[in-house]
Amino acid sequence: MTSEQHSPERREITIRRAPRFVPFMVLGAVAAFVVAVIMAYTGPENAQYTRESVLGFFFVILALPGVALGSILALVLDRISVRRAKHAIVEAADDEPRTAGGSHSA
Repeated sequence: MTSEQHSPERREITIRRAPRFVPFMVLGAVAAFVVAVIMAYTGPENAQYTRESVLGFFFVILALPGVALGSILALVLDRISVRRAKHAIVEAADDEPRTAGGSHSA
């Protein structure tokens, strides 16, 4: 056995809260659906089309812009989280697991 003293590995890490993109995209689609419902049911009724078909048409038209706006919002929040990121220095822990009381059971 050698009694070499080695220093633990130290690294600098960045800590930040990054948004998840999928929930923002879903939120954009839900907002598009709500707008489509408002547009379909508050306007004058058409004899050729049912309100449900008008709702579907408006939802198809508004879904892509809604998802795009949700994605843009997520990108803006991601940019803000990069600016507010904090840096820390971490050290590698011992490979040997520790038990309560500091003794090992055999």
